[in-house]
Amino acid sequence: MVHRWAWRSPGSVPARPRPGFRLLADPTRIKILWALLQGESSVACLAELVGAAPTAVSQHLAKLRLAGLAKGRREGTFVYYSAADVHVRRLLDEALFHADHADRGLPDHPAEDPHPDHTRVSH
Repeated sequence: MVHRWAWRSPGSVPARPRPGFRLLADPTRIKILWALLQGESSVACLAELVGAAPTAVSQHLAKLRLAGLAKGRREGTFVYYSAADVHVRRLLDEALFHADHADRGLPDHPAEDPHPDHTRVSH
């Protein structure tokens, strides 16, 4: 069994990862993304959930949207935000999983099973 992306040759891998990886270094953005993974939310609701000013949340959302990690849906004068797609959940899950392992000094997973929840395909 191999990951779905394992078929790609090293030459087909992007030279730079998407800017979304950098954005996961900020705890407030991680909280916002986690909230968005639970469902749509407005800036005011997100601000209350993450304990930040609405203006700060708006700035974080702008960056998350530009990176393709969040999307907005306008309804009248309100904009409701959500995670862009299922990849955002996987990216955040893996980032938090890795951080937890690093913080607790846990060993890495064997190469044949890097994460028990990953979707895998067989050849």
